[in-house]
Amino acid sequence: MKAELIKRFEHDIHELERELKSVLPKEIKRARELGDLRENAEYQAAKDRQSFVQARLAMLHKRVAELSLMNLDRIPTDRASFGSTVHLLESDGQPVVYQLVLPEDADPDKGWISTASPIGRALMGKEEGDEVAVPTPSGTREFELVKLVTIHGE
Repeated sequence: MKAELIKRFEHDIHELERELKSVLPKEIKRARELGDLRENAEYQAAKDRQSFVQARLAMLHKRVAELSLMNLDRIPTDRASFGSTVHLLESDGQPVVYQLVLPEDADPDKGWISTASPIGRALMGKEEGDEVAVPTPSGTREFELVKLVTIHGE
């Protein structure tokens, strides 16, 4: 999982660097040729995109460095933590499966829940058989952790 994340981030870095060095300079140049920069929406949009890409690149480089330093031996083998897949049973009997991921990878439609989300925080450190209560705006959701597959078990 760690290697997959780093590979995906490096792909994103490559694409953003290409955009920053090749695509955006052409857009900025073309927009400059349109005249007055103070009222030039194309120029402003290209400059805004350039700032966004630079910030995203910095964040991705930082995240790759953090992941590279992550020691998987320190991640528990018997409790829910980053990379774990948790099989839950809701209080109404409905089964739910989540994978605990980094915040930027969260995608609830795929069942990828951030370790920083309310559900993710409530699940961290739990073991099979534990009851989990998650406060939500619509009331507390209760789960039972029925199966746990840690990052080591995949």
